[in-house]
Amino acid sequence: MAVALALLCLAGPGLSTRAGAAEPDADDRLGIRLLEAPSNRRDDPRALRYIVDHLRPGTTIKRQLLISNRTDQVRRIDVYPAASTVEGSEFRFGEGRAANELTSWVTLDDSVVKVQPWGEARVRATITVPPAASRGERYGVIWASATSAPRSDGEVVQVHRVGVRMYLDVGPGGEPVSDFSIGELRPARSPAGEPSVTAQVTNTGGRAIDLTGSVALTDGPAGSRAGPFPVGQGVTLPPGGSGQVIARLPAELPNGPWKIEVKLESGLVKRSVTAQIRFPEAGQVGKRGSVISRMTSGWTVAAAVAGLLLLAGIAVLARRSRRSPQPPSGRPQERVPAEL
Repeated sequence: MAVALALLCLAGPGLSTRAGAAEPDADDRLGIRLLEAPSNRRDDPRALRYIVDHLRPGTTIKRQLLISNRTDQVRRIDVYPAASTVEGSEFRFGEGRAANELTSWVTLDDSVVKVQPWGEARVRATITVPPAASRGERYGVIWASATSAPRSDGEVVQVHRVGVRMYLDVGPGGEPVSDFSIGELRPARSPAGEPSVTAQVTNTGGRAIDLTGSVALTDGPAGSRAGPFPVGQGVTLPPGGSGQVIARLPAELPNGPWKIEVKLESGLVKRSVTAQIRFPEAGQVGKRGSVISRMTSGWTVAAAVAGLLLLAGIAVLARRSRRSPQPPSGRPQERVPAEL
């Protein structure tokens, strides 16, 4: 069963590159969105926005994309896969039609579509993983690209492209666990007096993560509250990677002290941390927040509960074994089915 999603991307003037943008600009509207996702990921917001999957070698999947033209002119739109990487704390797009291993696995039923004014066209992408493919996660993007008509005043031709990211993990067995931890919280103020909070994050799982979230302040001066405020987007961490997310706050916020709650998520994995902080004076970095509590992710809780249940079951069986009566000497021992 496929799950529909809504995502509209638009390129601006000049050479514009976007993958996963949600808000259109005012002109030259070009859009692309994913129409299908695996049924077992229907609750995962990342899988509704990007092509996110775990596949065994030799597997083939198909995904349908919708290309939209929100102008009053017929547009010729090129559709093609291109290479991407996750480096530092960014999802980085290759230049032009840069290729990698993943792009060689992608075929499109149409590489060029002509879309009528305010019209749409569908393109199906097929991803075939070779039987000999090695274990690991690959990254890429499927672009929709359009070139504006040259103008009589000699202005440089504008190229617009929008895309859907691909996060494809390959390997036998189950999918690697996704998880991350929130570390140090550091308040600061810019030279202009604008406060911010930086959270250090480490990807402790086996898949790349895209971080979103919010920051809320409570128990401030005179019991004041503020927020929630969004954290800056665009932070992608590879497995084992670390980076920072930053929330920028209103300049009129007093220094505190405050109780701050930072909530971050990537797909279905959610983490939060609560701490005490105080903002410094303008142009300074404050002391590290004093952590009050942390919230573990759902899969961690489930694993812990499963472990406790297993230990409890072993203990019950051990007690029953000790309590089992010994048969009288000389009589054959009767076999009794074990109780589970």
